[in-house]
Amino acid sequence: MSKRSNVVAALRYHSKGQPGKLEVVPTKPVSTQRDLALAYSPGVAEPCIRIAENPDDVYKYTAKGNLIGVITNGTAVLGLGNIGPLASKPVMEGKAVLFKRFAGLDCFDIEIDCEDPDEFITTVRNLEPTFGGINLEDIKAPESFKIETELRAKMNIPVMHDDQHGTAIISAAALLNACEISGRELSKIKVVVNGAGAAAISCTKLYVDLGVSKENIVMLDSKGVIREDRENLDPSKREFATKQNLHTLEDALVGAEVFLGLSTGNILTPDMLLTMAEKPIVFALANPDPEISYQLAMDTRKDIIMATGRSDHPNQVNNVLGFPFIFRGAVDVRATEINEAMKLATVKALAELAKEAVPEIVSQAYGDHTLKFGETYLIPKPLDPRLITRIAPAVAKAAMDSGVARVQIKDWDAYREDLLKRLGLDQRLMTFITSTAKKNPKRVIFTEANNPSILRAAWIAKEEGICEPILLADRSQVEALVKQFDLDESILNCTIINPLAERKEREKYGQILYDKRKRKGLRHEDAPKMMTNRMYFGCAMLENGDADALISGMTKDYPTTVMPALHLVGRQEGINRVAGMYIMMTKKGNFFFSDTTLNIDPTAEELADIAILTADAVKLFDIEPKVAFLSYSNFGSAKGDIPQKTAKAVELVRKRRPELKVEGEMQANIALNPEMQKEYFPFSTLSNEVVNTLIFPDLASGNISYKLLMELGGADAIGPVLVGMNKPVHVLQQGSSVRDIINMVAIAVVDAQRKEKK
Repeated sequence: MSKRSNVVAALRYHSKGQPGKLEVVPTKPVSTQRDLALAYSPGVAEPCIRIAENPDDVYKYTAKGNLIGVITNGTAVLGLGNIGPLASKPVMEGKAVLFKRFAGLDCFDIEIDCEDPDEFITTVRNLEPTFGGINLEDIKAPESFKIETELRAKMNIPVMHDDQHGTAIISAAALLNACEISGRELSKIKVVVNGAGAAAISCTKLYVDLGVSKENIVMLDSKGVIREDRENLDPSKREFATKQNLHTLEDALVGAEVFLGLSTGNILTPDMLLTMAEKPIVFALANPDPEISYQLAMDTRKDIIMATGRSDHPNQVNNVLGFPFIFRGAVDVRATEINEAMKLATVKALAELAKEAVPEIVSQAYGDHTLKFGETYLIPKPLDPRLITRIAPAVAKAAMDSGVARVQIKDWDAYREDLLKRLGLDQRLMTFITSTAKKNPKRVIFTEANNPSILRAAWIAKEEGICEPILLADRSQVEALVKQFDLDESILNCTIINPLAERKEREKYGQILYDKRKRKGLRHEDAPKMMTNRMYFGCAMLENGDADALISGMTKDYPTTVMPALHLVGRQEGINRVAGMYIMMTKKGNFFFSDTTLNIDPTAEELADIAILTADAVKLFDIEPKVAFLSYSNFGSAKGDIPQKTAKAVELVRKRRPELKVEGEMQANIALNPEMQKEYFPFSTLSNEVVNTLIFPDLASGNISYKLLMELGGADAIGPVLVGMNKPVHVLQQGSSVRDIINMVAIAVVDAQRKEKK
């Protein structure tokens, strides 16, 4: 895209529709006169009285505890300089968007028309009743040091100037890992810092806190090396003045292990880079142009470990890795400040997270399946969903341990779940399933092991202790895929079976198929031949007890995958239909939809089977099913075949399984709204319950509903979970992601555990 196109796109993005990037949205209903009376006068008086009596109740009755002020005077806007408060507003709105997107924190951006630091301090100090924390932004040095220091001392809420500390925290995590990779001790490295502004000073101070020796630091500003014999040095620069006989960047870099650049583009030359020590660590963080271009640096030194501030190169030092989660943890324990202990906790949490296996969702987001800890992956990526559950708890705990927290967190698992829920990332259900699977891993057949995503998922599932994979594929083909897609070679240690090479097994398994299908037209001589089909071979293995569960469907359509399972494994005893259930993970919780994949127009008896099977599957997730049969009618309010068969199915379920909480037929909005049920249908057995299991009257309505919810409602769908099979056979959607596959493997393992107990 050309520079002109970028300009047009950026201006259009900020101006189209409602101008800007933010709006205020009510969190309580305001649709009736009663709602308005509660939201404002006279109802609002009650929380006001409570807060006046107990000021801490402000966190109970208002949004203060989740509200951050993003405040600037526009004197040092990144890449633009002193453009003033008005012109800085788009940047502050952008910062507010990041707080919301990454940490679920609400923000007001405030641009103050004031360059006098004392007046600015007074203005911000007087805003304390409004906010749970203050993020100072784009304020020039050295005034920024005074402003942050005094506000931290005068305010009892967290205050942080992100321009100073954000870069320091993220680059410090990268430095820790770069030193580990290159085999260096922090106390012995020589560091050259080119730049002496707010970010450079803060970075250097934090490096010292981590263990870097001040005597080994050389800092430069626009006049050259900051030496002790320089006159008129401000206190922040004097702290890092050196006694060494060095004057220029070229002098300082000779033999240096680390270069930190927070200055101007293209100031570091290849000749300078060549004078640095072996495996030099270069953090060229000037934006948009680094102190040396990434490609030039890599061409100059093959042994370099490099980070920049740019997203188009590895190891981007991006402040979004820190500030949303730091403030999240700080406000959640009502910390009175963000102290050094909390910053160091963030550094260590980031550094440790980078050493863990990268989730598939991150690899997909960045289009890179080679991400793993090393020279080109020192710190996590900004879109890593694990950041909030690692950094926020680390910050909160550090606040508690250092005595600045006013609230104590006791249940850390519940806190992490709450963090995910704030972002609509409620993974409690799959966390439960995965942890259950790990307690008793099972042998899982992967029939499509000639697919790289299947292989990657199988390896991760094995590494995480979820299952023992059995791969159906030719070993040489698997070896080629491992090499082609840079997969972990340990996957080759799994059981790999090529049905084409297993003549005796084909004969044995063919006999199993023949015994089941001989009265269905199958000839004896044809049965072993069918075992060359990996789905038939795998299902025969499962039926013979040579495995515990089976996963398939990545490359085949649903009926083609299900048919061999029905022929060999069969349905549960007493069940006439199997069904497909989707787990829909929404901001309002988890819901179970059935049938969404198999039964086109089930009868009332078949609907009853589907409901019972689905309810039993829901119990698999340690959840009590609360089942609603859906229709276009509410309890006989409209006539037709669908309301009639649905109402009959409800009665059949109640007779067969009287312990189940089941109701219907009813419309979807009534089913999901217990208050409406109480008002209009008080006899409903679900009027005091929250429905979580929805039974659709036919395939069209179920399939359309779950896909609409995914596309328009932003729900995540897990499935389809095949219910009603005699043994665990689970079918993937075509083109499933690695994460989806792993989720289905965990479900299959827990299904196998449950069937084993029975």
